[in-house]
Amino acid sequence: MLLTVTSRNVLLPDYDLPRPATINVDLRTGKIIEVRLRYIGDGACRESWAPGELHFVDAGDKTVLPGLVDAHVHLEEPGNQDWEGFWTGTQAAAAGGVTTLIDMPVDSSPPTTTPRNLDIKRHSARGQCWIDVGFWGGAIPQNQAESGPLLSAGVRGFKCFLIDTGIEEFPCVSENDLHAHMSYLQNSVMIFHAEMQAASSPARHRLNPRSYQEFLSSRPKELEIDAITLITRLQAIYPSVSCHIAHLSAAAALPIIRAAKDCGSKLSVETCFHYLCLSAEDIPDGATEYKCTPPIREDSNRNLLWDALVDGTIDCVTSDHSPCLIEMKGLECGDFMEAWGGVSSLGLGLSLLWTEGKKRGISLGQIIRWMTIRNAELAGLSGTKGQLKVGHDGDLVIWDPEPEFKVSKEHLYFKNKLTPYEGMTLKGLVHKTFVRGRLAYDSALQDGFTGLQPSGELL
Repeated sequence: MLLTVTSRNVLLPDYDLPRPATINVDLRTGKIIEVRLRYIGDGACRESWAPGELHFVDAGDKTVLPGLVDAHVHLEEPGNQDWEGFWTGTQAAAAGGVTTLIDMPVDSSPPTTTPRNLDIKRHSARGQCWIDVGFWGGAIPQNQAESGPLLSAGVRGFKCFLIDTGIEEFPCVSENDLHAHMSYLQNSVMIFHAEMQAASSPARHRLNPRSYQEFLSSRPKELEIDAITLITRLQAIYPSVSCHIAHLSAAAALPIIRAAKDCGSKLSVETCFHYLCLSAEDIPDGATEYKCTPPIREDSNRNLLWDALVDGTIDCVTSDHSPCLIEMKGLECGDFMEAWGGVSSLGLGLSLLWTEGKKRGISLGQIIRWMTIRNAELAGLSGTKGQLKVGHDGDLVIWDPEPEFKVSKEHLYFKNKLTPYEGMTLKGLVHKTFVRGRLAYDSALQDGFTGLQPSGELL
């Protein structure tokens, strides 16, 4: 059984621009078995089936991309599946061309901090995933001894917080905790929520809780600078541990990161769509759908983050899709200090980055490196995910870069349909998503999924 996808525009490894090619996927193994540098269609954008043998897709001028990899997603099941869940979250991902995501350990109950809790999460996920899903483990005080068993059970690495999470089951770690954890984690990954509140920080008086500028000043860049200074110091002590800075917001920390990388540190950095596509100056008071931590900063800061992506200081871009019940955002009172933090964007990322990137002269190849190849490397999946090459999984996306659409709730497949991007005009639409050669999303179907079955695997 074979899936053949051909197009005049296929984005292959080592190219910034698409070129004519044909991809063959063995449906028995889900692997790419041939890449031919030739378009073999007739431009009719048609599909044909030979029952039991061949599924042929002529994408014509549409672009064929490797399936996207999002290494920072909060699916929140079990325990908080009314916030998000495996079924709705992976549907949203598939509709946006994401074929692999790595779930964060923190917002589910129980959190992914022991092998038993990982088993509970896997049990919840089985049969619900439209794409492939992996898991990060959680590093909290006193669970250092769980690190080895969690790695053996299949987590891709660990996530910790250097600042209070507001979640009783997932407390932040101290520097002493980190020494204990990192001594266990030889040749593994530690991901940091890199904000750190100094013990001597003065208490802030709440003047206007609806003011975005008040909220922004409550999470100053110094929290990120102090945390990243600690991370680079720890990485020098434990050089075999790969340290990853999640959702970098403060461009003021970039010189510290550059200096560490120049010294050969095993340090990687991500930023997120909301830090690249939104600016503090444009956020209305009371608009708590924009609240996240670290916060969205000024436009001048955003430009520096883009520069750091281009020069390689920042390695990758993720969604940090972190939804909650709409009522937890407190839209009626608009209190930024009390509202739950997190931006929902799963399924919109490619269009967001393409729309903003085109204004800045960014190529499609650069976007795919940031959204896919580098995320696969972070999660230890670079041998199977993120590129259209022989031996990799047959994860493909048929995408049209030209159409414009105005984001509305009908474009949102995640559970709680609240996002700061609603009303924004974006470019680029996903037409089909294949996971291991199996159709996972088709825009021509009613709701994109009618008649299909979830076939994603747990990594």
